[in-house]
Amino acid sequence: MTALLLFLLALPLLCFVLQSCRKKHRAMPIPPGPPGLPFIGNLHQLLDNSTPHLYQWQLSKKYGPLMTLQLGFKLTLVVSSAKMAKEALKTHNLEFASRPLLLGQQKLSYNGLDVVFAPYNDYWREMRKICVVNLFNSKRVQSFHSIREVEVSRMINKIANHASASKLTNLSELTLSLTSAIICRIAFGKSYDDEGAEKSKFHSLLEEAESVLGSFFKSDHFPFMRWVDRLTGQSTRLEKFFKELDLFYQEIIDEHLDDESAKSGQEDITDVLLHLQKDGTLAIDIKFDHIKVVLMDIFIAGTETSVASLVWTMTELLKKLGAMKRAQEEVRNKLGKKGFADES
Repeated sequence: MTALLLFLLALPLLCFVLQSCRKKHRAMPIPPGPPGLPFIGNLHQLLDNSTPHLYQWQLSKKYGPLMTLQLGFKLTLVVSSAKMAKEALKTHNLEFASRPLLLGQQKLSYNGLDVVFAPYNDYWREMRKICVVNLFNSKRVQSFHSIREVEVSRMINKIANHASASKLTNLSELTLSLTSAIICRIAFGKSYDDEGAEKSKFHSLLEEAESVLGSFFKSDHFPFMRWVDRLTGQSTRLEKFFKELDLFYQEIIDEHLDDESAKSGQEDITDVLLHLQKDGTLAIDIKFDHIKVVLMDIFIAGTETSVASLVWTMTELLKKLGAMKRAQEEVRNKLGKKGFADES
């Protein structure tokens, strides 16, 4: 009750600060945008909308391919055309290279130590170099070819079994199983595809990570309102999940350290990172936290993005049967040359 009274007393001052910020922005040439409410700006228009992407597309028809939204204390630029996107991402890429510092993303990335959420600077360039040269070079990617082939064959067999039994196939679940199996074997050296507690734990971590990264923290738009995130339990949830995820990464690292002397065979991404840590010749002093954030990028970004791409690709193919037929023929021809024509 005391906190609420203090907030109400401070509200006029906060509105004055926000108004001053808006006047400062008006002094600069900024794109137009829809009018917002005092203090919260346009936040209510996005949070109360189940399809914010369609809503912003509709706004772009009125305000143009470049428009601004006032999200609390954050002035946000919305780009809605290919031409303007090229200007932002190519012509003026240095100005737009860094991501905004959001609470959930910063926490899970160990304060921006990874490649995805680190600001564009010398550190980011060095981390990107480590990933490109040591982890994702063509030779390394090709070395995992057999893993991809085996897992894709398993998926095809599952689909064939469903078809034989006249069962519906849940494409989202199937592609999630495929991508998580491939990524886990490549990055962690183990698979969570089998039924049981480990698979359930893996998928629950993935779902919670996506939820936390997409959560709305009040302090992201109103820096003075961290107490609200604590009051609602969001900060506690974020801290608890971060500890679970950190323990998950640490267990993977410990398993690799324990098995290192006895291991003979294909290296996974964790092995490579541990060897780079011992090497000591890099511009960055690799710590366990650096290894964990690279695993996080692969674990979270690699899984969900691949699933979304596959599901939407299949959705578009189902709407265009001619393209679907050509794709089927191309796949069958390639599989036929390798002796897998029956599985297509």
